[in-house]
Amino acid sequence: MGPFELLQKVVEISEKLQIPYLVTGSVASMAYGEPRLTNDIDIVAAINERHIDGLLKAFPQDEFFITEEMIRDAIHNLGQFNIIHPASGLKIDVIIKQNTPFDNSRFNRIRRIFPAESYQANFAAPEDVIIKKMQYYKEGGSEKHLRDITGILKISGDEIDKDYIEEWAKRLGLVEIWDAVQKRVGEK
Repeated sequence: MGPFELLQKVVEISEKLQIPYLVTGSVASMAYGEPRLTNDIDIVAAINERHIDGLLKAFPQDEFFITEEMIRDAIHNLGQFNIIHPASGLKIDVIIKQNTPFDNSRFNRIRRIFPAESYQANFAAPEDVIIKKMQYYKEGGSEKHLRDITGILKISGDEIDKDYIEEWAKRLGLVEIWDAVQKRVGEK
């Protein structure tokens, strides 16, 4: 199973179980920017207790590593859990949607795109991917987040709502990072 087949499975299950979701992280960065290697798929999902049985049935233990305890813990703590496909080495990071202004905003701005010819999926808007990448950079300092952001700005720059990013950068304490990113791509 390759990453786009695994993503298709997650999308189909989420839609069947009526779980609001969006694809974000490196897969979304590649959709709007430059390709790079990744072994994980990041999804933000509004999962609650009623979805647990359906998720466990859809990802059988003989093919995937996922536990009820991990899901319940993520829901309870508004954290995340993993769905691992050991045969391929692929991993899905399922991040529980929080009831914050930013999460609500990015769920209102979902883009429906084709990650492969055979299906569509809900993706975070490119601006929201950039904002989350800046948050991750602030938390951990990984250069890959800045590379992803500059890749999005190079490829999709004309379509990016920079005012929206600036507003959230102010609200989330990311102005210095946003200014540095813009300098990096020669926009400031």
